[in-house]
Amino acid sequence: MAAPRVTEGTITVDGQALFYRQAEPAQQPPKLSVLLLHGIRFSSQTWLDLQTLAKLAGAGYRAVAIDLPGLGRSKEATAPAPVGQPAPGGFLKAVLEALRLEQAVVISPSLSGMYSLPFLFQHSQLVRAYVPVAPICTEKFPAMQYASMQTPTLIVYGAQDAELGEVSLSNLRNLPNHKVLRLEGAGHACYLDKPEEWHLGLLDFLKSLE
Repeated sequence: MAAPRVTEGTITVDGQALFYRQAEPAQQPPKLSVLLLHGIRFSSQTWLDLQTLAKLAGAGYRAVAIDLPGLGRSKEATAPAPVGQPAPGGFLKAVLEALRLEQAVVISPSLSGMYSLPFLFQHSQLVRAYVPVAPICTEKFPAMQYASMQTPTLIVYGAQDAELGEVSLSNLRNLPNHKVLRLEGAGHACYLDKPEEWHLGLLDFLKSLE
């Protein structure tokens, strides 16, 4: 079977161009849509190189990876908030609208927590499920706010990520409908250290949502 084709494009959000990569299932309509965000040293290229886009499309999902403002091939765009501060929740809502995604599973490593957490709390009806991977900004929200969310969540972190992994886990655990995927022997960018375990855990979680 041929590998799913990955296409490239740009969307306009708040008057700025954002680059994205996309892979879709070859035949049937997608079972779910997955939006992949990234950390500060990474971009949508990471998910292309790791074959996450291809694996998701191969499993029947529409997978879209964007380059966040000021990073990757969205370098010309300006971030709607300083790094480390929660961005307006409407930013990812506008991204979903531009990509014509009604709902999405949001995969959010590291830096992208500043975008995904406000979006989750303000527009949870648009989040089919949440996959935080040691995101930043988890401490910016009270435990009660987490406890009010019913969004299915897969909390992912590397066992050797002593700093952000542990901090984010302790806060995200307040989300009532969660599972935890701890990748042994992996650091902060745990999906790079343990790609096989990452893909297996992610696909298993997505299957449970169908």
